[in-house]
Amino acid sequence: MAYTLPDLGYSFDALEPHIDAKTMEIHHDKHHQAYTDKLNAAIEGKSDLESKSAEALISDLAAVPADIRTAVRNNGGGYVNHSLFWKVISPGGASAPSGDLAEAIDKAFGSFEDFKKKFADAGAGQFGSGWAWLCKKSDGSLCVGSTANQDNPIMGEEFGGCGGTPILGLDVWEHAYYLNYQNKRPAYIDAFWNVVNWDVVSENFKA
Repeated sequence: MAYTLPDLGYSFDALEPHIDAKTMEIHHDKHHQAYTDKLNAAIEGKSDLESKSAEALISDLAAVPADIRTAVRNNGGGYVNHSLFWKVISPGGASAPSGDLAEAIDKAFGSFEDFKKKFADAGAGQFGSGWAWLCKKSDGSLCVGSTANQDNPIMGEEFGGCGGTPILGLDVWEHAYYLNYQNKRPAYIDAFWNVVNWDVVSENFKA
């Protein structure tokens, strides 16, 4: 297989009470595993695709044969998006940005609080399933946007987002929050800020 499910890196209950253990277990072991399995099935036997990183694969969908392109888009996106998500919500890191990242946030959005509102609005306003993103653009500036389903901004502007490479992502599919929050997506987004690991986001920004 080209891709394997990444380890969560912490216990399922590590983010409680903000994200419950059962949601984390189902989300990681069932949903992310399914994206992994279906992506591998789609590209099985295609050595040119199997040799690429998942990010390289979804960032050049035009190079993927048309008959499997939708499967790669959906499941490759799901694989990449969740691989980032587990890291940026990991426990034990900084609870707020600092240094160069904090300066970039202030420059782009006015303040950290203004950024949080814009990001939350992107997540709450995404119709149906999707993601909210904080992205770093090629000029080093930051932007906030959202994508539908499992699309990722690195797929290209036609897939949504705001351009650039995601350094922070929020899953707003119902499977990410429904056990605890039911249809109250804004409450889930409020809770999200309690589990963001800003050390990881800062590393993503520097990279």
